[in-house]
Amino acid sequence: MLRLLEPSVVFSEEIKAYREEFLRQGGSMDGCGSLRKYEDPRDWLAEVEALKKEETAPEGFVPMTQFLSIREEDQKLVGMIQIRHYLNEYLEKFGGHIGYSVRPGERRKGYATEMLRMVLPECAKLDVPRVLITCRQENEGSRRVILHNGGVYESTVHEPDRDVYLERYWIDLSKRNLKK
Repeated sequence: MLRLLEPSVVFSEEIKAYREEFLRQGGSMDGCGSLRKYEDPRDWLAEVEALKKEETAPEGFVPMTQFLSIREEDQKLVGMIQIRHYLNEYLEKFGGHIGYSVRPGERRKGYATEMLRMVLPECAKLDVPRVLITCRQENEGSRRVILHNGGVYESTVHEPDRDVYLERYWIDLSKRNLKK
């Protein structure tokens, strides 16, 4: 039903439409990097490419891999999910290894649960033994996505810059049969 693909110019129009839907309807574009600030998807694609490697990632950033979640039947971009290859101080406390979002008009269809399930083997390939995922305390949908994928609650922390409370969950990949 879904495929996870690394972003490319082939999906420029879908990326643009995804961004515009979020801007119209509001909501955070988690797992999209800085897509919100780029009108031209090619600019965002250049940033995504730079963020893949330590030597080209901007200062303060860790390498990350970005995926588009494409619905097979119509090639529509329904979500985005991003893996941070390791945690810096900020990510260790607040951001975690994975960020994701689902297009506002495509929510409550199980896409986020499937996206997270599909990306966990990619984390194993990066030798991430335990995956940290955070969600806002009031985000019941994201909490359920994490729990359905084996997330175990650790704690709730306050992120002062955005003044939000984030729940922290761990998924232990060593207990899963994931192919590297």
